[in-house]
Amino acid sequence: MQLPPIGLGTMGIEHPDTIATALECGYGHLDTAQIYGNEAVVGEGLARSSVLREDVVVATKVWADSLAPEAVRETTAESLERLGLEYVDLLYVHRPIEAYEPERTLPAFDDLHQEGAIDGVGLSNFSVAELEEAAAVLEAPIAAHQVEYHPLFQPEELLAHARENGYPLVAYSPLANGRAGEVEAVVAIAERHDTTPEAVCLAWLAAKEGVVSIPKASSREHLEANLEALELELAPEDVERIDAVERTEELFPE
Repeated sequence: MQLPPIGLGTMGIEHPDTIATALECGYGHLDTAQIYGNEAVVGEGLARSSVLREDVVVATKVWADSLAPEAVRETTAESLERLGLEYVDLLYVHRPIEAYEPERTLPAFDDLHQEGAIDGVGLSNFSVAELEEAAAVLEAPIAAHQVEYHPLFQPEELLAHARENGYPLVAYSPLANGRAGEVEAVVAIAERHDTTPEAVCLAWLAAKEGVVSIPKASSREHLEANLEALELELAPEDVERIDAVERTEELFPE
């Protein structure tokens, strides 16, 4: 699946106008989830926008307690109703826990794919072993894998698997949940380029083949700033310096 280098993570966004503003600014990828409780907000924002539906990748996720086959179908129908859409471009298994059973859960996603309710089957927060297990069960290809990825948590083995198998890695919390300004290497690079630590994080991820990011932003200023980060060209030594940051913390473990 072709995804824009920077999309919008919507967790915590409560106003449709934020979504409409993001689309007006040029965002073409909206990421939500059942557990965020804001699918209706995302759908209303999309409806208020003049952007064509086919020009926006809309993704949502089935939460862990709804991964039994009948629950997958039921909750996906509810998600589509809240979003006001006939289909979503990406439907993720949010986490492979609780009701998740590969042999029962994944065929339900395949069915939705074959019926046209979803364009792609996504996985989120999987290990390499879990990805391999899922790929062996799924008829549809893995369309994307969404994981936490920022300077303080760099799951290189997951990026390697994505590259080897030809699907994008979608980086959530790319700004380290507000801690970008605490990373010494990132701050030093930002000062040298006369930009912000947040822009450096996004440019660093954009420089990685096969990685897209979905930072959250609410104000027009931050929405535009995140897109403008794509104009920042880091030197190879900048990228290497951030790659070498000590990986201290996964912010959103299971």
